[in-house]
Amino acid sequence: MNKVVAAHHEVDPGSPRSYTAGFVLSIVLTVAAYLIADQQRASGWTLIYIVVGLAVVQLFVQLVFFLHLGRGSRSRWNLTAAAFAAMVVLILVMGSLWIMKHLNYSHDSLSPQQLNQNIVKDEGIKPSNY
Repeated sequence: MNKVVAAHHEVDPGSPRSYTAGFVLSIVLTVAAYLIADQQRASGWTLIYIVVGLAVVQLFVQLVFFLHLGRGSRSRWNLTAAAFAAMVVLILVMGSLWIMKHLNYSHDSLSPQQLNQNIVKDEGIKPSNY
C-alpha cells in the first residue's frame, strides 16, 4: 500500500489524517500569501514572485494530499489526466488573452454609439434596417 510521509509519520493516502494535513498546509500557504500582500511585506515583482511561488507549492500540496499523485501506477494516469487538464486551461487562458490583446477597439474615449459604428465599419457589417 502506498504511504505518504507527512511530519515524520507514515499516513495512508485518503485517510482523515492525510486530508487534515493537506487542509492545514493549504490554509497556512493561503494565509501566508494574504498576509504578505496585505501587510505590504513586499511590492512589485518581488510580491508577484512570492505569491506565485506559494501558489505553486500549494498546487503540489493539493496534488499529493487530495489527488493522491504519489508513486503508484495509478498515479501515472492521474498525472497524465492532470497534465492534459492543465494544457487545456493554458490554451484557453492564453487564447483568451491573445484575442483580447488583438481587439483594436478603444473603449475609453468613445461613446457606445461611436464604438458600435466603428465596429460595424471595421468588420464590414452592413447595417440592417429594423
